[in-house]
Amino acid sequence: MNPRSFSAVGLLETTGYTPAAVALDAMQKATSIEVLQAEINDFLGVIIKIGGELAQVERAIEVGVEWANRLQGKPVSRVLSFPAEEISGVLLPGIEYNPLIQQNVVHLPTVESTSSGATSVTNSSTSGNALGFIETQGFTAVFQAIDMACKAANVEVIGKEKLGGGYVTVVVKGDVAAVHAAIESGQQEVESLGKLIAAHVIPRPSASVLSLLPG
Repeated sequence: MNPRSFSAVGLLETTGYTPAAVALDAMQKATSIEVLQAEINDFLGVIIKIGGELAQVERAIEVGVEWANRLQGKPVSRVLSFPAEEISGVLLPGIEYNPLIQQNVVHLPTVESTSSGATSVTNSSTSGNALGFIETQGFTAVFQAIDMACKAANVEVIGKEKLGGGYVTVVVKGDVAAVHAAIESGQQEVESLGKLIAAHVIPRPSASVLSLLPG
């Protein structure tokens, strides 16, 4: 993908997976941008890359930073205006697999693409289900938490994301009330077994978040 397809590319890097997902959801709902990809830096961080018109990207990054700060995600951000074509290979690489954490570290959106090759991101969001995130430092803690979450409410486990350093996030989906009940129940189980990094519910998640969920 050529970054020159966009008048601007926005970068938002957070500590933890949950702040990145929540920030991306807020960015899409507030502006008209396209999600390009997410990349894990193998040391607790995730970077979200978006493209679009300069004003929209700048506004989206402002919104994303605000939400990432709310979740203590320690955001680092930048907007690249008309990025050089020569940096496309490092800015927007293809899928990369890291054998150390046994998963892909570059995630490409999986929903319908536009003519530029990126996911079309608008202000609309997927109605109905909610997404719930439990992120911990420690596998035992998150597995216990998600077990309790599933026993507390009718939710479906989507998958998990590892960031290195023991950070692991499990994502569930279901109706809004069920996901809230599940996350509240799971959160209560964490502290005795590990460190809770984040617990959050996204009602009516945006297409951009759905396109980058772990499998």
